[in-house]
Amino acid sequence: MRALTRTIVSVTAAVGIAAGGLAGSGAAFADSAPAAKPAVSAQDVTILATNNLGLSTQQAKNMQCFLRNAPASYTGAIDGLLGTNSWKAYQRWLKEYWGYTGAIDGIVGPNTIKALQRKLAFNWGYTDAIDGIAGSGTQAAFKRLANDNSVFFPC
Repeated sequence: MRALTRTIVSVTAAVGIAAGGLAGSGAAFADSAPAAKPAVSAQDVTILATNNLGLSTQQAKNMQCFLRNAPASYTGAIDGLLGTNSWKAYQRWLKEYWGYTGAIDGIVGPNTIKALQRKLAFNWGYTDAIDGIAGSGTQAAFKRLANDNSVFFPC
């Protein structure tokens, strides 16, 4: 608790010193400073909203084509970005066939990865533990699956 209090006091002091330094500056200095870049942009949000698990854009498109043709109800764009809607469709499919028991929320969490690993172990050379961690073995097998999907489920 004492360390937290010291940290808050230190941060408050630093902010106060910085604000005081800017307050004493002339108007010309304030006007000539470039505008601050926003901490979050729309581009950042897009990047965070997708998780291709190591797939290239084309491989991700292959997965989206599969999801459109599978009984997963994917109606989104075939854009190569596995976003929330792509993963919701994949979760519906994993629930139907590979024991996924989590929420259909589009979040690529451990339960989604475990169900994916079960599928990948069945036919795509995944031999590591069903542990919910999308490591190199999971990603390599997912790429093999995506490549095969380009043959069986063309867009």
